[in-house]
Amino acid sequence: MPKALSAAATKGVADKVVHWQKSHGRNTLPWQNTQDPYRVWLSEIMLQQTQVATVRDYFARFTHQLPCVADLAQASADEVMGLWSGLGYYSRARNLHRCAQIVVREHGGQFPRQAALLQTLPGIGRSTAAAIASLCFGERVAILDANVKRVLTRLLAFDGDLAQAAQERALWALAQSLVPGEDADAKAMARYTQGMMDLGATVCLARKPLCTQCPLQTDCRARAGGTMENFPVRSRKLKRSGQSLWLLWAQDANNAVWLQRRPVPGIWAGLHCLPVFDSEAQLRAALPANARRDLQVAETFLHVLTHKDLHIHPMRVRLQAGRNLPAVPGAWIAATHWPALGLPAPVRNLLESSGRANGLG
Repeated sequence: MPKALSAAATKGVADKVVHWQKSHGRNTLPWQNTQDPYRVWLSEIMLQQTQVATVRDYFARFTHQLPCVADLAQASADEVMGLWSGLGYYSRARNLHRCAQIVVREHGGQFPRQAALLQTLPGIGRSTAAAIASLCFGERVAILDANVKRVLTRLLAFDGDLAQAAQERALWALAQSLVPGEDADAKAMARYTQGMMDLGATVCLARKPLCTQCPLQTDCRARAGGTMENFPVRSRKLKRSGQSLWLLWAQDANNAVWLQRRPVPGIWAGLHCLPVFDSEAQLRAALPANARRDLQVAETFLHVLTHKDLHIHPMRVRLQAGRNLPAVPGAWIAATHWPALGLPAPVRNLLESSGRANGLG
């Protein structure tokens, strides 16, 4: 286990990060320069597993339509999912909605000011709670997202296996020891938190870190040993899997689409979706005999999830207006209505391409 930094070195780290963030960190993102916990919380949830460039537009649309936590709490699930559609990891959106309702119902519409209380809300883990509490309320609590883990394990040459809970707890303790001291004001605490995130996102990169641009380069034990890319250590690797799905893409003469809501839990849980089948044979068997003759096989494509590759086989059919699919749960959704629903990204892309496609489109 690496030794913690001395008291003097610890203070020096915090001071360097605060000073660097002021002049070199990210200061113009749309969720920055605010102490509004709603916007900070929303950005933190959106940024989980998602790039800043992608989040910008989603954040703008979301806050335009639902500008405060009370608006989110009062929104329908379909409205929330529609605004989230395409961001992926849809449990985040469901937890976001539940959390807003609890904040309004149990906390009078005000987010708790302490990380320990924030962490009791749906979808808010320890690092997200600390980010909200430190950025908005100046609480002296450490964050430890993936980027910050990389910064700290390199800085300290922390070689504990983070797949082990005990080693992760040890890194949390070291992270807490590095936050600004008791004499730091709320503004300094917010800059330190933001600075640690910024270092991980823009300088202390997973591959080819920009060490000469780092304010901690003289303190970094990994840089001193030339072992930056050895950190962080995590022995348990995620295993990828693959799955084939057949989608029934049925449209009627008015271009309405037959959609069903996906079960919870499961892939695309709670979203509106083209009916999903495990095989082409199952899809065909669910259709009336005369509709099977008109099925057209669209181009198969790959949709990549974090831990799984989805091989998607769309099957298109045009049905008469008013004709239902009794063996396939769902309903006709008008072309003017489905764009506002929460749809999986590949399904939305298919439907949006319909007007540009040849044949049935």
